[in-house]
Amino acid sequence: MRKSLKSLRDPLAFAKCQRELEALQKKEDKGKIDLYYFDESGFTLDPYIPYAWQEPGTVIEIPARKCGRINVLGFMNRKNDLHPFIFEQSVDTSVVIACFEAFSKTLKKKTVVVMDNASIHTSEEFEECLPKWKKKGLIIKYLTPYSPELNLIEILWRNIKYAWLPFSAYQCLNTLIEALENILKNFGSKYQITFA
Repeated sequence: MRKSLKSLRDPLAFAKCQRELEALQKKEDKGKIDLYYFDESGFTLDPYIPYAWQEPGTVIEIPARKCGRINVLGFMNRKNDLHPFIFEQSVDTSVVIACFEAFSKTLKKKTVVVMDNASIHTSEEFEECLPKWKKKGLIIKYLTPYSPELNLIEILWRNIKYAWLPFSAYQCLNTLIEALENILKNFGSKYQITFA
């Protein structure tokens, strides 16, 4: 069961945003632009799937503990090209700006980055950087509010949390970091998403 944000959004703005994204995808397909999707997600030692199959008479346990959080920020395209950044610190506007600065150095052509309207993405400090990035060929396309399904990187976070992270990753923070690094490093080869 998932909470839906559909009742909170403007359906006309959502439909318009969908059309704009389709137009951007067509430009990408013709080689006119590169199109990436940006977001961040957090990972902790609490498994995202609270149940598991086990042999009769056995109990699968992980120790209860307070622990830190691993934050992953990433730029992903429909060709399974991923530029990830892992942080144990909390994520604020300065962290997001640092990721965009690093990503802007990898551009090969005009690049559009699709992202949501989180406050760390729309702060004054972040928006002051937009003209500088635009000169480098990096354009930001904000999604209409309450439309996470339009940000394709959400599929990556869902696959990592619910399918690709092994149970063994939840033993301690170091194993979680190692498992995340392995998935992120092998995304596009061992781990793939097929976009329609």
